[in-house]
Amino acid sequence: MRHCSNTLLAGARYILLFSAAALPLTAQDTPAAQAQGPPLTVDRDPVRSPEGDGPHAQRPSVEKEGNQFVLRADVEEVSLNATVLDGSGHLVQDLQKDNFQVYEDGVKQNIISFQHTDLPVSIALVVDNSGSMSKKRPSVNKSAVDLVEASNPHDEAFVVNFSDEAFIDQEFTSDINKLRDGLAHIESRGGTALYDAVVASADKLAADAKRPKQVLVIITDGEDNASTLNLEQTIRRVQQLSGPVIYSIGLLFGDEMSRSEVRHARRALEMLSTETGGIAFFPKNIEQVDQIAAEVARDIRSQYTIGYHSTKASTVPGFRRVQVDAEENGHSRLTVRTRTGYFPVVSQRKKTTRARNEP
Repeated sequence: MRHCSNTLLAGARYILLFSAAALPLTAQDTPAAQAQGPPLTVDRDPVRSPEGDGPHAQRPSVEKEGNQFVLRADVEEVSLNATVLDGSGHLVQDLQKDNFQVYEDGVKQNIISFQHTDLPVSIALVVDNSGSMSKKRPSVNKSAVDLVEASNPHDEAFVVNFSDEAFIDQEFTSDINKLRDGLAHIESRGGTALYDAVVASADKLAADAKRPKQVLVIITDGEDNASTLNLEQTIRRVQQLSGPVIYSIGLLFGDEMSRSEVRHARRALEMLSTETGGIAFFPKNIEQVDQIAAEVARDIRSQYTIGYHSTKASTVPGFRRVQVDAEENGHSRLTVRTRTGYFPVVSQRKKTTRARNEP
């Protein structure tokens, strides 16, 4: 088992979260996580924070303006994964490139790439391991495994169990039995550091994922109460990674939480998912989780992948708001779900990975 530090990474990723809590994260604010409890028999190195060229690294060009030559660096291809629904909420899967329009900060963009195929995905399964989850974990674990089994056979996934700390209990693998064993590592205790777990898992995807399409799935039953970062910092970090897609499953039923706690937990999961192009689910009982896991798998496999070059140079700072519209004769009004935007990413120096016991 490897300790999951919440160091920040750069890169576009999908994140699947099974949890009801949210984690705060920023590169400046996130301290390295410290080990707690007795040492485990498996090495627990912190997850490294890779910082190679991101998906929006600069492409420099020289242009003449008057008597001066100006070096410009434009953002590389921006990739959006989009789910399209009709007026009844059903998936629409028969659209072509010409049915879509993409806008960045209100300016129409030129679509340069388009795919609608079942692409392999790198998946982070992020599961709440706090004390209140102890009775729910057997059903949750089965649903998480079913989700991977219902996906592309070339998918890869890793398992993060978190309470007040996050640990990798299974590295990237396509072996269902190994994922099942990783999910079975249950030490229900402590608080809920959801935001920290989300950031650390996003960093792990950025560092080690082999698939360009990535998802983070959260399963939780409570409000974040142990993270070092807040919700806004967490969302910003995910957007800085060029938009990991987060699917959230909030097990907020029962009488363990007050109405205020449920409301805050629900808002956090909805914001994490909506801002990244995913969706948050709130089952009424544990029996509905398996059905929701199947719906998440269908959603992932039904997405359109749209690429464009931004009309803005990457040297222009700030958040880029993205909107995707779709129209097609024969369909009622279509709704497109994708990430709300991104921050342009510049090249960063690489960092090395340090084991826990190294000075």
